[in-house]
Amino acid sequence: MRLAGKRIAILLAEGVEDLEFYVPLMRLQEEGAEVVAAGLDLRPVRGKNGLEITPTTTIAELRADDLFGLVLPGGWAPDKLRRYQVVTDLVRAMDAAGKVIGIICHGGSIAISAGIVRGRPATGSTGIKDDLINAGATWVDEPAFRADHLVWGRVVADIPAFCRELVAALVERA
Repeated sequence: MRLAGKRIAILLAEGVEDLEFYVPLMRLQEEGAEVVAAGLDLRPVRGKNGLEITPTTTIAELRADDLFGLVLPGGWAPDKLRRYQVVTDLVRAMDAAGKVIGIICHGGSIAISAGIVRGRPATGSTGIKDDLINAGATWVDEPAFRADHLVWGRVVADIPAFCRELVAALVERA
């Protein structure tokens, strides 16, 4: 229970990659974290692979000061979420505070829109490789890694490595 009492949010919207949402959620709960599923509203969404997820809070209700960490899963959801200032403001605030942000697969597109990748190493789905590079990031082709308080993962197959890095980063800051 190394993360007991720590509040961590996972952002979601229609088309979130189910496994990139549920596996980190369960892994963080396993460590004792209070994990909240944050959507644009409280209506259930359907993941990319068909699972229904009901948000427990809205993104607008989240405050960086109240969160210990944040996870940005992939799928099609990041392309929707990146369009909302409430999302990019939260990501920028978490980054400015040096709080752990886990970013996997297409989740990097939210980080791009929040303006937090320039001059930093990054990875994700090859579908956003050019976007990351064009936003000023340095592409790293690794399953998962940490760059200070940002934890990066490539794709679904890399979820175990991503979760190991994410938990390690959070525990070090606990």
